[in-house]
Amino acid sequence: MSSNDIIVSLDIGTSKVRAIIGEVVNGAINIIGVGSADSQGIRKGAIVDIDQTVQSIRSAVDHAERMVGVQISEVYVGISGNHIALQSSHGVVAVSNEDREIGDDDIERVIQAAKVIPLAPEREIIGVVPNQYVVDGTDQIHDPRSMIGVRLEVEATIVTGTKTAIHNLLRVVEKSGLKVAGLILMSLAAGHLALSKDEKAVGTVLVDIGAGATTIAIFNENNLVATSTLPIGGEFITNDIAYGLRTQADIAEKIKLKFGCAVVEHAAPDQVFKVNRIGSNTDKEFSQVDLANIIEPRVQEIFHLILLEVQRLGFTDLPGGYVLSGGTVSLPGVLNVAQVELASSVRIAVPEFIGVRDPAFTSGVGIIQYASKYLRHAKQGSGVKKLVTTKKASSGQEQKPSAMERFKNWLSEFI
Repeated sequence: MSSNDIIVSLDIGTSKVRAIIGEVVNGAINIIGVGSADSQGIRKGAIVDIDQTVQSIRSAVDHAERMVGVQISEVYVGISGNHIALQSSHGVVAVSNEDREIGDDDIERVIQAAKVIPLAPEREIIGVVPNQYVVDGTDQIHDPRSMIGVRLEVEATIVTGTKTAIHNLLRVVEKSGLKVAGLILMSLAAGHLALSKDEKAVGTVLVDIGAGATTIAIFNENNLVATSTLPIGGEFITNDIAYGLRTQADIAEKIKLKFGCAVVEHAAPDQVFKVNRIGSNTDKEFSQVDLANIIEPRVQEIFHLILLEVQRLGFTDLPGGYVLSGGTVSLPGVLNVAQVELASSVRIAVPEFIGVRDPAFTSGVGIIQYASKYLRHAKQGSGVKKLVTTKKASSGQEQKPSAMERFKNWLSEFI
């Protein structure tokens, strides 16, 4: 395989760690391998135990490797959390070529110019997202390569995060024996996959409801304009079930996945199941209606808090409505509750790829699509290296640069 054929994404979530292997053929992406493992060491989307998280990553990667029969050596890692911030920036450079044709070097220089912004000591730049380029006063240009001009400008969004969260994320991936090809903001990647051009243009809210956290990303005029993370998710529903049925959390999770329904009216009274209760040797029987009476109020609360957060960010009644992703939205009835609570058009985003047709894979597949967009434009020697190698080839690798060196090289040369 050539170095641009394979892209691997790593989505480290509160309940699951997912490694997805994508193959790019003539610009089209095929998902050829998926690995998933129960997540340990993650609480509400944040790393709280390095060693446990490393073990979860290794399990997910091993699973994906066995599916495809190769060894993963380099991954694109999704990053999210309430430490993420967006900042607008503007960069200006003079076109360097004598014939005034804009090339890759000019674009790289103007991106570097946009990164010159005041930052708090504890924050670090994760990425730069060009919103538009301006060539000699002509704006709304998305790719100025090969155009003729004297002055090149860029209007960009700078994505920043706290150094602690970034370095811990790099640390766990490096300790798992993997190289970090780049960090990609998960809400940006998910929006790249889940939203159409029209939805991003008119204004749409993308909501990723995971196990421990809910990420809200607002797209308007084709750009990511706001993001926020709420410390709520599917785990709260599981905890309510465990408390209401007086059972263990792992049993409550299995019951939720098998019998859960978020709307009492849709629940079946004749759908019954037995639960092993804490402090009792006998099982007690419950119906799906009993379970729905526990789940529905919590799901209503989650969407009510999402609505309040979107309003707090300054957006109301966006024409594109809401698009939902994340594992929690697979629960039957969630879409109905969302439509009532949000009082807007709502749909669930599902990746259209065999093997990953589940809202839980939206961010992971989005990372692959987002990375492939840059891989196609990457120039020779830009740091895009072979991502998947055979066991034999990987055994003779040269000394690896540190994770931070690879990350800084990627920021300066790849974006």
